[in-house]
Amino acid sequence: MGPSRGHLFTSCIFLLTVCVCLCELSCREGHSGPTYESLQDVFDRKPFRPAVNLSNPTIANISFTLYAVLGVNEKTQILTTFLWLRLYWFHEFLIWDPHKCDGVTKISLPVKDLWMPDIIVYEFVDDDVSQACPFVYVNHTGHIRYDRMLRLVSACNLEIFSFPFDIQNCTFTFGSYMHTIKDVRVSPALSFAEMSGNSKQYLEASGEWELVVILGESSILQFGIDEWDIITFWVVIKRRPILYVVNLLIPSSFLMVIDILSFYLPPHSVDRASFKMTLILGYTVFLLIMNDLLPSTANGTPIIGIYFSVCLALMVISLLETVIITNVLHHNSMKYRGVPRWVQVLVLGYIAKLICYRWPEKTRPDIRQKPDNSSSLAIQPPTQTPAANRNRDSEMLSGALPLAVPELTQICRDVNVICSHLSELQQENVLLEQWCHVGYILDFLLFRIYLLLITCYAIVIICMWCIWIYQ
Repeated sequence: MGPSRGHLFTSCIFLLTVCVCLCELSCREGHSGPTYESLQDVFDRKPFRPAVNLSNPTIANISFTLYAVLGVNEKTQILTTFLWLRLYWFHEFLIWDPHKCDGVTKISLPVKDLWMPDIIVYEFVDDDVSQACPFVYVNHTGHIRYDRMLRLVSACNLEIFSFPFDIQNCTFTFGSYMHTIKDVRVSPALSFAEMSGNSKQYLEASGEWELVVILGESSILQFGIDEWDIITFWVVIKRRPILYVVNLLIPSSFLMVIDILSFYLPPHSVDRASFKMTLILGYTVFLLIMNDLLPSTANGTPIIGIYFSVCLALMVISLLETVIITNVLHHNSMKYRGVPRWVQVLVLGYIAKLICYRWPEKTRPDIRQKPDNSSSLAIQPPTQTPAANRNRDSEMLSGALPLAVPELTQICRDVNVICSHLSELQQENVLLEQWCHVGYILDFLLFRIYLLLITCYAIVIICMWCIWIYQ
């Protein structure tokens, strides 16, 4: 047993030496680098994985630099980026001794003549139209470096609810397409912090997006009984919102401020409703013009779209408030109806005190006085009709002045008619003044409620956006 074991060990050493000699490229004296004939032998082995022992997997090291974010399509959920991709792998048949090859340690070879790992991005959804590099660098130790530019069109689950303060987290999964874990293994060539730092240098002043961080993790992907070695990169990018703040949020805020200030227009002398309708029309045109800047997707609606819809709804509510106040000021007063008792107690009493309504001098009503029939508190209608008064005056004049001329009698009757008309005008002015106070009090109340709603809504929106910005 002893001699046979020694013979077996000697045979293994001999075979290993032969394999190393066969794998090493030959060099000629007076020539720089490996000979063409030895390289041609390597080129002929391109269809085969460059490993002496096929049970040992080929390790491919991957790193990339995110150079630019070319586009984000929220509707189709596609992210378009531009990467500088770098691959490293070990070719066991491309080894030479630099001392025998005039000190040459690195050469460039055409990539079409060498075996290379079939590394792909699993999220790829479109053809790569970028130009591929036709050469690779080969070190004398057999390590190959392949650099190329990659226009990556990948699928990404884009979250647009917090637009334009959104942060997107997209994945780039690198792995072999055909070779299982027994043949090809993948690993990062640089640390994730180094890749993130290199990418930030180039992406710092590039377009709408800025890079937050690049993270990664190696894992095993299994389909049936086969397993593939993969490495997943999480690319976290953040949108620069200044364009949308200037073009969308600030103009919308200006229109809302104008709508709030329109409440200071006197409703009895100015057509406030026409002004508000013009403002709503302008806001609608603004939304139509800026519709192209808003992202659209079937997954949900961004919060800025909800913000615009609520702003439009608040403008419509303010228009309805103006219609109600106009109806109180004009419609009821034209019918010469007195202010109902419950309106006097509720509006002229409690609500006026609640909003600290300032009454003009000598116009504050006394709500403790009970009204007679349907008249107002300050007006006591006459107990007799004007016709009865005229008849009574005529009878008195006839008895006192039996010989009065007809002209004097007619003058008395005309004076009575004028007094009755002036009394009716005075009653109408008092009713109009009371309804004006009711309208003003309701206008102040609804304005304060409207202002409170807008303030609460603005605080909620600002707090939500701040939470998403600093999360």
